[in-house]
Amino acid sequence: MPLNSPSPQDVLSHLQRLLTCSNGLYDSDAIVRYGAFVGSKIESHEFLPRAMIHARTRIESLAASGKSVASGTVILADTMSHSKGRFSRQWHAPTGGAWGCMIHANTLLPQSRCFVPLAVGIAGCEAVREMGGRMAVLRWVNDVLVEGKKLAGFLVETYTEAIFGEEYNLVGFGVNINNRQFPDELFDSAISLREVLGTAADLTRFTALFLARLAWNFGLLYYEESSALRGEGFSGNGGEHLLLEQWRRLSDTVGKRVVYGFDVMRSPQYQGVVLKMDENGGLVLRLDDGFEKTEYSGEVRYL
Repeated sequence: MPLNSPSPQDVLSHLQRLLTCSNGLYDSDAIVRYGAFVGSKIESHEFLPRAMIHARTRIESLAASGKSVASGTVILADTMSHSKGRFSRQWHAPTGGAWGCMIHANTLLPQSRCFVPLAVGIAGCEAVREMGGRMAVLRWVNDVLVEGKKLAGFLVETYTEAIFGEEYNLVGFGVNINNRQFPDELFDSAISLREVLGTAADLTRFTALFLARLAWNFGLLYYEESSALRGEGFSGNGGEHLLLEQWRRLSDTVGKRVVYGFDVMRSPQYQGVVLKMDENGGLVLRLDDGFEKTEYSGEVRYL
């Protein structure tokens, strides 16, 4: 039996708890209704080569039989042998971590899609904090760090199914929970929640918490989109998107001196100081010559 196997009801219970903890400044019931599709179906496996490949195969096989995969389907694996992060970097995925993928049928408008990576990172950081990792912070766009070391990473890939042309977001996630051994090349840059807490964490509970937070944040995406379409603007302070507000609360990137690159590990491009995040999630940087530049893709590393 798989070790990490929360049920849809576990996810829904945590999501409903978020409803009771909301501050009443917006329609929390609507947010829950919008986001409740996340985790409505969960597949748990002892082993997969890679969850995103499994997700594409599932989408394709159902399309071949005239069906569609349920949006919000989550695929989990106790271990994966070929898991990858951005730019095909290998992600070490042994027993003890939360490894998987969520399938999202992409019905968002283009102006909302730029917030998907933020929604995923926020969910991961909030779940880590709720489990006791209070020092967890976000590095743009959605890496979760503790004491400068990476605890969680997320990858959002767009996939269009060939028969009916349906578009999906494949939301990959890798979170170091109880795994403590890392390859030599990651030894100084990776950390697990177990190391942070000094004791083992409940892996299944973490996954349910993370998926509930993910459901809430996808609910916020649709809620804010609906509000904007009604001409009411976004719901945050000063008309800001609620996800941007949450990201700023959790991130330590603004004010940092960074090196930027589309693939920063292989091809660093320039250094600068992060001034802010703009209204579309872009990172505004001031270069050494005073020129200001906004990046909407790529990644940074702190100097």
